[in-house]
Amino acid sequence: MSIMEADLHTLKINDPFLGQYQQLVRDVVIPYQWDALNDRVTEAEPSHAITNFRIAAGLEKGEFYGMVFQDSDVAKWLEAVAWSLCQKPDAELEKTADEVIELVAAAQCEDGYLNTYFTVKAPEARWTNLAECHELYCAGHMIEAGVAYFQGTGKRRLLEVVCKLADHIDTVFGPGIHQLHGYPGHPEIELALMRLYDVTQEPRYLALVKYFIEERGAQPHFYDIEYEKRGKTSHWNTYGPAWMVKDKAYSQAHQPLAEQQTAIGHAVRFVYLMAGMAHLARLSQDEGKRQDCLRLWNNMAQRQLYITGGIGSQSSGEAFSSDYDLPNDTVYAESCASIGLMMFARRMLEMEADSQYADVMERALYNTVLGGMALDGKHFFYVNPLEVHPKTLSFNHIYDHVKPVRQRWFGCACCPPNIARVLTSLGHYIYTVREDALFINLYVGNDVAIPVGDRKLQLRISGNYPWHEQVKIDITSPVPVTHTLALRLPDWCANPEIALNGEVIKGEVTRGYLYLTRRWQEGDAITLTLPMPVRRLYGNPQVRQQAGKVALQRGPLVYCLEEADNGANLHNLSLPEESTFRVFEGKGIFAHKMLIQVEGIGCLATDSDALWQYDRSPVQRQPQTLTFIPWFSWANRGEGEMRIWVDEA
Repeated sequence: MSIMEADLHTLKINDPFLGQYQQLVRDVVIPYQWDALNDRVTEAEPSHAITNFRIAAGLEKGEFYGMVFQDSDVAKWLEAVAWSLCQKPDAELEKTADEVIELVAAAQCEDGYLNTYFTVKAPEARWTNLAECHELYCAGHMIEAGVAYFQGTGKRRLLEVVCKLADHIDTVFGPGIHQLHGYPGHPEIELALMRLYDVTQEPRYLALVKYFIEERGAQPHFYDIEYEKRGKTSHWNTYGPAWMVKDKAYSQAHQPLAEQQTAIGHAVRFVYLMAGMAHLARLSQDEGKRQDCLRLWNNMAQRQLYITGGIGSQSSGEAFSSDYDLPNDTVYAESCASIGLMMFARRMLEMEADSQYADVMERALYNTVLGGMALDGKHFFYVNPLEVHPKTLSFNHIYDHVKPVRQRWFGCACCPPNIARVLTSLGHYIYTVREDALFINLYVGNDVAIPVGDRKLQLRISGNYPWHEQVKIDITSPVPVTHTLALRLPDWCANPEIALNGEVIKGEVTRGYLYLTRRWQEGDAITLTLPMPVRRLYGNPQVRQQAGKVALQRGPLVYCLEEADNGANLHNLSLPEESTFRVFEGKGIFAHKMLIQVEGIGCLATDSDALWQYDRSPVQRQPQTLTFIPWFSWANRGEGEMRIWVDEA
């Protein structure tokens, strides 16, 4: 089944909530990140990323500075700019981006190779350390930027640069006797080459993705071969010499993908790899790879996914651990991982219309992805905990990765520009555009025009999702169009109601989508009523960190307690099973956002400082009103405790 990508020039997001985020990215985040890439943000770690390109291009002298993958921050910024220009033309921003693209082109080697770390610092070491050094990862991000900039502006300059880069990679890697039989330590090139194939229809790019995926985990192991060949040197020694080479599960390279049974290793690498494989499986109609995607999706989504849409439960390796191991306070849940999860979910939706993928995509978007950026657009989370006790963080080193407030920038700054590019490209996630139907995955307010044969189906989604329960879909096509609309019925909504032109209807529901086929004409209106009572979530009994606890969700939003509303020692609060909830609109930073209050139980401690006490409890239980806020908005009022899972009394 052929899939079209929604054209972001003809899809205008006007959502009262996420529309503000897109405006924030345009007005604040993109300029702020441009300053960061040029080392103009005070009190933030320097980036040097633009300077690295200038040095590689021979425009100035100096040393490479930053991570081995520093180039990728520039690529993601360019991609965010490309999608932003679709929404709102900006001649000055486009001129700046064009200048950056010329700089990237000037840094490209004659043979097509493009990577400032190796060009400046170690030109003799190109393609000698695939396991550790991110050359293909950086190439992938630049390819994605080239595709986006072409689609966003129609300009081919960066597209030509990345095609030359992809052609170079195609000569270096493959089954040939003089080629490297390797694949990236950090997947990304796979999903990028699939996007490049979509635009160019160059079959060599699709074949190269197939090679990278099928060669992964083959014996004798490529990472071991190249390790021996370069004299057993290693770039990263965080967990001992060459740990990244030795721990092959970390990069999903311990076995061929067809044999892997669980989501494993570095969480971002996993979802980027799976996004590429799902895209390949659909286009090549490869049933084996489709089954691999399903098996690994199911393990991740059913046994290793946080209620916030976070993945990667341990800081060691930013990785998955084991089934049902979901700690709340030492969790990693990198912002990039939830963005990659959205990408994987989107490709699964394109492969098969099943709302479970959109449910996970929505969970990740409205919780971890939004939570990764402060409401001011200038501070960011890399790690997204479900529970924080700031007093402990400074002294207990198992929490070294956890920050109680968002940071201005990072030495490893993959997350901020990733958040920017996913929010500017949000229109790609709202719909799945098939020949036979238009699938509505997310109820984000927007106007769109979708080609249907020689006509266009135009519609407008409005409402104030996820705060209010009613969503309206108005058909605005001036010419009638016969087509099928497939509306996702969210997994969190027990009793959705659908009305067409004021009349409640019962349509065909298949795998979580309600199908409506008719001759649509201007004036037709669908109203979805998605009741949003506060719902209690309970963990699987195998998740020991959630035993005896409850979490709250309203619509797609997970809620939390924060010290600013409830005082310190949140671990002493509990929520009676019979308590009823009051939903109300907040004020200040919570204006137009719904908060929850409920009568809970607090503890009044005795005067004793003793660590324990015999025969009687050192605390007296007493009623206390508990206030829950949307978790994505925590840590916008300074440092304080936070927790999602609360004891149930």
